[in-house]
Amino acid sequence: MAKLLAELNLPQDLKRLGPEERRQLAQEIRETIVNTVCKNTGHLASGLGSVEIFIAVHTVFDSPRDKIVLDTGHQGYPHKLLTGRYHRFHTLRQLGGISGFPKRDESEHDCWGVGHGGTGLSAAMGFAMARKHWLNCGVPADDPRVNYRVVCVIGDAALEEGMAWEALHNIGHHKPDMVIILNDNGMSIAPSVGAIENYLRRHRQLPADWFRKLRSEPHYLQLKRMVEEALAKMGTAGEVTLEIIRHIKNNIKEWLIPPGMLFEELGFTYLGPVDGHNTEVLIECLHEALRIGGPVIIHAVTKKGKGVSYAEADPWKYHTPKTPFDPQTGEILAPKGTVPTYTDVFSQTLIQLAEQDSRIVAITAAMPDGTGLDKFAQRFPDRFYDVGMAEQHAVGFAAALAFAGLRPVCAIYSTFLQRAFDQIIHDVCLQKAPVVFAIDRASIVGHDGHTHQGIFDISYLRLMPNIVLMMPKDENELRHMIFTALRYEDGPIAVRYPRDTGVGVPMDDELKELSIGKGEWLRDGTDAVIVGIGPIVYTALEVAQRLEKDGFSVGVINARFIKPIDKELLADAVQRAGKLITVEEHTLCGGFGSAVLEALCEMGLHHVPVLRIGIHDHFVEHGSIRELRRLLKLDAEGIYEQVKAWLHEVVPVREGVFQVRPKNQVLAED
Repeated sequence: MAKLLAELNLPQDLKRLGPEERRQLAQEIRETIVNTVCKNTGHLASGLGSVEIFIAVHTVFDSPRDKIVLDTGHQGYPHKLLTGRYHRFHTLRQLGGISGFPKRDESEHDCWGVGHGGTGLSAAMGFAMARKHWLNCGVPADDPRVNYRVVCVIGDAALEEGMAWEALHNIGHHKPDMVIILNDNGMSIAPSVGAIENYLRRHRQLPADWFRKLRSEPHYLQLKRMVEEALAKMGTAGEVTLEIIRHIKNNIKEWLIPPGMLFEELGFTYLGPVDGHNTEVLIECLHEALRIGGPVIIHAVTKKGKGVSYAEADPWKYHTPKTPFDPQTGEILAPKGTVPTYTDVFSQTLIQLAEQDSRIVAITAAMPDGTGLDKFAQRFPDRFYDVGMAEQHAVGFAAALAFAGLRPVCAIYSTFLQRAFDQIIHDVCLQKAPVVFAIDRASIVGHDGHTHQGIFDISYLRLMPNIVLMMPKDENELRHMIFTALRYEDGPIAVRYPRDTGVGVPMDDELKELSIGKGEWLRDGTDAVIVGIGPIVYTALEVAQRLEKDGFSVGVINARFIKPIDKELLADAVQRAGKLITVEEHTLCGGFGSAVLEALCEMGLHHVPVLRIGIHDHFVEHGSIRELRRLLKLDAEGIYEQVKAWLHEVVPVREGVFQVRPKNQVLAED
């Protein structure tokens, strides 16, 4: 029983706890996280490693008055438990339950919603500069617009993000009062990579903290200000003397706190490294940082998975356990299915093709495991590049590799690829770089929720000239699409596939090249034709069979290609049935259905009734994929009901011309 978590009024009661009670609370938080994630799945190791940090933060700061910004969001389970969500924590990531990430409309303690890494420093600076703005406008100090402090907890290699460095650059220039806690565990999801990680790794040893305490001592700070002010009044001689003092001081700091010089040169006061699992030291550091003022970085060295032996031993594996596990041993309980996931099929196919073509290289952005490229890296370590949490760099890097004669495959989740929107346009499409984009986690992803649903990539890629975009109906077709993509050299090409197991179809022995922009008939029909993209075409086949029992003859097309779209096939469908229905697990705004409407318009088929079925103009929350499909009416029952109701409302006006009256109608108009 989590006694303190259950009985305390958190976070307010944290301030009256003693060290021993804080240690007990940390243990209860870890037990609660493990006992929940072992059933619900979710992020495990990150939260286990940040427990003491958030206990210290909520002990020193006053939430929700103070702004506590998280970056990255998946380290935030302790924050949720410390802000009144213990009694709902069992609903974590479940439909209607609490989110796996900070979310503004979930709690007043979540001042910043976040699912992607690298955004927190910009947000924290925004809050800090807004406070400064209102103070300059004469707002009194007790006004809520200025009566708060700002702290940002940045972890899991979010410091690798370009956006984070843009923020550091700007914070160091404006120097607002804010505290940054660098939760340094040497990991992102996989082990961290890159020059910044190498820099931090060399200096993670914990030094004596007498120098840190000296820098925040009030008398020292007062003397420092007095000397600076006095020398400033002495003109040139004073400026020279002050510069000599600063040079001597920097030499001392470089000797005493080598990891901090990078941040000190950028305009920050650096405290650390300190033990990120010592709550009492962290509390002391936070008080020191607030006394110092300006932007202060506390470098907290932590261990991902702290307090749970199996998570400490393999924090990569237990970053996000994908299935339930034994909370005592960490043993995975759910049996492995016989049907491979799309990610597995992509990985196996890429390795097979790379065996035959030495030009093939693979790139990911801190997601080797999630994209399946960890196996490629084991087989071809010199042909694999994990660039860290840096999607923009990954895409630009891939373009140059392509121009140098290689065949780069850039494997990035749909939700993260959108961060590289400009690079795809400017560096890849504009220059016709033959980069292959393997877009994992396309369509509904489930429990990760609204920040991670892969339901926008068709819209943002379809508008780009020179790109080819396709999606397989099953895992066997995915293999042929990867093969096709690597043989296509006229520009960029992308294949999107879901976070799911395959359909369970047999695999062809030989890979074949698909004709670019050509779909296929799966079922003929004379009353209407369903045109689908992705595995949802199998659902469309089921719907067509049910509609046949109702007296409707409905055909089904597997579009395969979103861009270029198969206009000949669409024209054939119109000629056979006169009415079209598009189905997609994607937003309707600019999605596949929009592409069909545009194609009909370009062909002069202005009066064809078209029903678009997909996701309407809103973000999709968290829940299981099956539950979300049911709620969105994208399961077989939901699609069947929509299509049947629509077909009953299609009224012929004259030969070849129809009028559709239901509310969800969409007419391809002149």
